[in-house]
Amino acid sequence: MSFSENKITENTLDIQTKDAICQGKLFDLQPIENKRIEVSFTASDISSDGGLLLVKNIESQTGIIKALAKCIGDTRHQSYVDHSLEEIAAQRVYQILAGYEDANDCNTLRNDTILKMSVGRLPVTGNPLASQSTMTRFENTPRASELYNIAYVFANNFIESYLSEPPVIIIDCDDTNSDTHGGQQLTLFNNYYGEYCYMPLHIYEGLSGKLITTILKPGRRSKSANVYGILKRLIAHLRKSWKNTVFIVRGDSHFCSKELMDWSVNQPKVRFITGQAGNSVLNSRIEYLVKSCENEFNRYGKPIKRYHSFVYQAGSWENQQRVIAKIEVTHKGTNTRFIVTDLWEYRAKALYEKGYCGRGRMELNIKDHKTYLHSGRMSCHSFYANQFRLFLHSAAYVLMHSLEENMLKKKGLAAVTMKTLRERFIKIAAQVRELKTKIKVEFPASCPQTELLENYFLEIGQLRR
Repeated sequence: MSFSENKITENTLDIQTKDAICQGKLFDLQPIENKRIEVSFTASDISSDGGLLLVKNIESQTGIIKALAKCIGDTRHQSYVDHSLEEIAAQRVYQILAGYEDANDCNTLRNDTILKMSVGRLPVTGNPLASQSTMTRFENTPRASELYNIAYVFANNFIESYLSEPPVIIIDCDDTNSDTHGGQQLTLFNNYYGEYCYMPLHIYEGLSGKLITTILKPGRRSKSANVYGILKRLIAHLRKSWKNTVFIVRGDSHFCSKELMDWSVNQPKVRFITGQAGNSVLNSRIEYLVKSCENEFNRYGKPIKRYHSFVYQAGSWENQQRVIAKIEVTHKGTNTRFIVTDLWEYRAKALYEKGYCGRGRMELNIKDHKTYLHSGRMSCHSFYANQFRLFLHSAAYVLMHSLEENMLKKKGLAAVTMKTLRERFIKIAAQVRELKTKIKVEFPASCPQTELLENYFLEIGQLRR
C-alpha cells in the first residue's frame, strides 16, 4: 500500500470513529453466544462514587468542613466568585475520599453528578464545580494564623465526637515521612529514609483511633521540647471541656520528653508512657537478668521473655521515674527494650504488653491516613500550603473514620482498612436523574452491600424526622 493510500485509509477510519463517537458507539467486543456486544458512553448521568452521599450525611453531623472553611478569610472580589470556600473545601475533601488525591483531578470531575450533590449543587442543572486552577489557589490561601485555628478545629471536633466526658484518653503521637520532589519549603534530607521529605506529626486517640490533629514538620524527627509544647497546649485545650479525664501520653523513645515528665508531676490527671533509649546505666541494671535469660535459653532451647521494673533518674530529670525493661532471648539473639512511665500502679508485663504495645494500632491509623487517603502527597511549593493539604486529608480521615463507626461497628462487623471501606461503600455506581420536584438516585439492584446500605439510609431518614 502506498503512502497516499494509507493516508486515505486513516482519514476514512478517523471519519468513521468521529461518526461513532457522535452516535455514542465506540467499539465492539467479542460476542457471547452469538450476541454482539456493543460498548458506548451514552448512558444517562451515572457516577462511580455514589457512596459519597453517605459521607455527606456524616459531614452534616460533624460539620468539620464548614468549620475548616470558616477559619479562612475570603479576600476575593465577591462579584466574581462562583464557588464559596466551603464548596471548594468540600469538593477537595470528597475527591480525596473517592481516591482522587490531587487538584488536577478537579477538571475531569467538575460535572460528576454525585460530587456536585455532595457539595450542595444540583446534579444536572447546577453549575460545574471548581477547576484545578481554582483549587490550587485555594490550597495556597491560608495564612499561619488561619492554619493554627484549623488545628483547633480538629481538636474541637474530637471533643464533640464524645457524648459524655470520657474517663481516659490515650494521646498517641508519632511522625512519618512524606517524601518531597521539587524543592518545597523547609524540606530536609532524612538519612533514615534516604529522601528529602517532611515529617508530619500525627496525634490520635489510642483507644478509638479518632484523629486529634496533624502538624506538618520539616524533614527531621520531632524534638522532644517541640512535642512537649504542642502536647501542653493540646491537653490544656481538652481540659477546658473535660475536667476529670485522665490523659495518658504515649509514644516511642523519640517522644520521651524531660519537659513533659517535669510538667506532668504537677498535673494530677496527666500521665505518660513512652519508649526509652537504652544506655550503659540502664543496661547495667538488667545485666544479671539478661545473663539469666540467656542461660535458660541455652539450657532448654525455648524462647524466653522477662520483664523487670526499677526506679531510674537520668541526670537531666528532676524526678525519679519508673523504667520497665523487656528482655527477650530467641534463636535470633538477645533483644532488650526499655519504656519509662509514671504509672506505678500496674504490673510490668501488663503495662508493657497492653499499655505500651497498644500503640501499634496507631501504625494502622497512619497507614489509612497516608497510604489509602494519600496524605503523603506534598505537591505545593509553600510549606503553609502543604500543611493545609495535610489538614484537608485529615478531614477526609475524620469523615471516613466516622463512616466506619456508624456503618460497621454498630452492625458488629470487623474493622476494615479505609481502602476496603472506599471500595465497598464509596465506589458504588449510581444513576442520578434530576426531575422537576425531586432528585432520584438509583443504586444497582445487585449491589453486594444492599442490606447494610438500606439500614443506614433508613436510620438517616429516622434521624431527620
